Amino acid sequence: MASRQFVALRFKHLCTLLLACFWCVTLTAQAQQDPQQLIEDNVAALMKKLEGRKDYYAKHEEELESLVDESLDDVADFHYIAASVMGRYFRIATPEQRSRFVDVFRETLIDTYAQGLVTFDYRDIRVLEGSDERRYENQASVEMEVVSTNGEVYPVEYTLHKREGEWSVINVIVNGINLGLTFRNQFDQAMRDNNRDIDAVIEGWTPSVATEKLEKGGDDNQ
Repeated sequence: MASRQFVALRFKHLCTLLLACFWCVTLTAQAQQDPQQLIEDNVAALMKKLEGRKDYYAKHEEELESLVDESLDDVADFHYIAASVMGRYFRIATPEQRSRFVDVFRETLIDTYAQGLVTFDYRDIRVLEGSDERRYENQASVEMEVVSTNGEVYPVEYTLHKREGEWSVINVIVNGINLGLTFRNQFDQAMRDNNRDIDAVIEGWTPSVATEKLEKGGDDNQ
């Protein structure tokens, strides 16, 4: 848990940006709405859930983590995301290793988001009008902005895909930093550092993106 908390703190100023979208979508995950409308309809509900409760959740971490776990369960396609992070190594991993990495990856995200939820100070979350872009019928991207209390604006772009009639989040770009690609590069580096030992990489998995890097931003190729 200590290593997970360290990773969470590295994200603490911005990881709520990801959770905002996930939580908004969860409330009506079964509704037949386009991604942008679905998110817009639920931003207000998210703000209401968080209002005045940060101090409470900061003192009840297990309750917060349980709430985050439940919120992410129906909206984030963890199997898709984990397979993407493993990249070319997914093909050579055993079914047991794949399943174990999904669980480990999910745990790190839950811990990270839970910490960010009570530490990031924002005053507004807004979905940009007309930002629902469709490259394919079953894939869409939605753009949001999170405005911090000091006036800084952080752009966030979510990639969603549609499977069996439901939309799920599969990647997030925060301030130009592609988190899916960043995690994949970290997994690849960990495999090289551990002589291609997948078990060792899973056991020691502690993904990180420095707060300074996220605040500075970048481009989609990073």
